[in-house]
Amino acid sequence: MINVLFAAQPDGWDSYETPLKEAIANAGVEAFLATDIPPADVDYIIYAPSSPLQDFTPYTRAKAVLNLWAGVEKIVGNPTLKIPLTRMVDSGLSQGMSEWVTGHTLRHHLGMDAHINCAPGVWINVAPPLAWDRKVTVLGLGELGTACAKMLSQVGFDVTGWSRSAKDVDGIRCLSGDAGLTEALSGAEIVVLLLPDTPATENTLNAKTLALLAKGACIINPGRGPLIDDDALLAALDSGQIGHATLDVFRIEPLPEKHPFWHHPRVTVTPHVAAETRAKYSALTVAENIRRGEAGEPFLHLVDRSAGY
Repeated sequence: MINVLFAAQPDGWDSYETPLKEAIANAGVEAFLATDIPPADVDYIIYAPSSPLQDFTPYTRAKAVLNLWAGVEKIVGNPTLKIPLTRMVDSGLSQGMSEWVTGHTLRHHLGMDAHINCAPGVWINVAPPLAWDRKVTVLGLGELGTACAKMLSQVGFDVTGWSRSAKDVDGIRCLSGDAGLTEALSGAEIVVLLLPDTPATENTLNAKTLALLAKGACIINPGRGPLIDDDALLAALDSGQIGHATLDVFRIEPLPEKHPFWHHPRVTVTPHVAAETRAKYSALTVAENIRRGEAGEPFLHLVDRSAGY
């Protein structure tokens, strides 16, 4: 019998308790799962960075911290965390993000806002280009970025993917490195940001890189707030270089009421809902990693502390 501590926000226990217990049992592991196990008796920690648990020193027996979020920037630098840390990758996250990104990409591609918001009697009879004539760039080719790039490609978009290190994704034009970023952004009409939040990715979109995009391009950011220089984006929106920005993530969340994004006519704010962790699916990933830990197999989705993700 192993002991598994649920150390995410307390209000998540109600939705996670049954799926986790079922998934762990189905993985063939006999476990006691609870929210109040003495630290010295804990074998695995199911975690969210918003948890009150911030000091891992007392958890001397624990074998791994299994994060329920895709993002780990709020925990990866914790000096008390000495054991393996995994991030959440599951089919529900990938599908949810792909649906959200594809929906907003199609919204901008088809010009839906102009039709929905037009005044009575205004007849906007302008057809958009076909998807294969629309240049879409996805920045970040991890699990979520790759899933989104593939779905957009299946719709028919001309998709380019960029990542800091070289990647190879079937059916997607893949670029990497600084020169590749310039090429990926040059002339792009819709840009989707799905990079991790690290010092190397901060302000990936700035005054210089925004100027590379096609005039009137649209930005879609369901990744991380610091990927964009806010002031540079506002200036590009005001000049018309950027036609619209749909933003799901921000440097400060919830987004402060007086922030200019709330009031800008070319900005859509959504409340960090692009991809939610759903207990039904994330429990399967957690259970598989516990099974692997007990079997002496490598953990899935292990975080590279040096890279920050």
